[in-house]
Amino acid sequence: MSQISIVGAGPGALDLLTIRAHQRLKTADVLVWTDSLIPEQIANLVSDDCEKIKTSSLTLEGILQILIKKYKEGKNIVRLHDGDPCLYGAISEQICRLNDAGIQIEIIPGVSAYQATAANIGVELTIPDLTQTIILSRADGRTGKPKNENLHKLASIQSSLCLYLSARHVEEVQSILIKYYPLDTPVAIAHRITWPDEWLRVIPLSEMAKTSKEKKLIRTTLYIISPTLKIGKNRSKLYSPSHSHLFRPS
Repeated sequence: MSQISIVGAGPGALDLLTIRAHQRLKTADVLVWTDSLIPEQIANLVSDDCEKIKTSSLTLEGILQILIKKYKEGKNIVRLHDGDPCLYGAISEQICRLNDAGIQIEIIPGVSAYQATAANIGVELTIPDLTQTIILSRADGRTGKPKNENLHKLASIQSSLCLYLSARHVEEVQSILIKYYPLDTPVAIAHRITWPDEWLRVIPLSEMAKTSKEKKLIRTTLYIISPTLKIGKNRSKLYSPSHSHLFRPS
């Protein structure tokens, strides 16, 4: 029986694929993959007789036409997205059109760039007394954002703010952020995180735009703005000797 699986490839490293994602790739008859954002080595996990179709030059209509056609041919199809497809994966319109055609799909999550970046730096993004909130968002671009999610409002919370798809607008982004975060707030800039040519730096907020321009970053770049990147003595109460709970009564 044919199946369409939307699979998250993770940030790029082969060994950050989930076991389920790996299994779907191994059994795929057709791979429809975002070749501009996913390393070739991940696409090469499919069998030798799997048909591989690149999508970097295709429109949504073209991709859907392929998915529906191959599904009706009885094929097992993997639609491979970078990162976690549920974050900025543009999968909603694919799901709606496929459902309209009477086709149900499964979604397999992947490790997102913000998780890989925090792990690479060796930090936790939620620390007591600093912030217990992570916001995943993006700068206003051609696709726009809801008015009640403007960057001024998000930055005013001063939480761990992870900005995708924002490198082209970095000067405007920085000008907004410095109104709410101290100038020395650490900013992690992650370009092609976990790829062989990854570039990762933690710099002060005041140098965010300058550093991005010097490195000519325009795509596949994530910014994490967070006070938690300053590793201090903040300690969770969960493991404190003075804190009792269900499994450790006082």
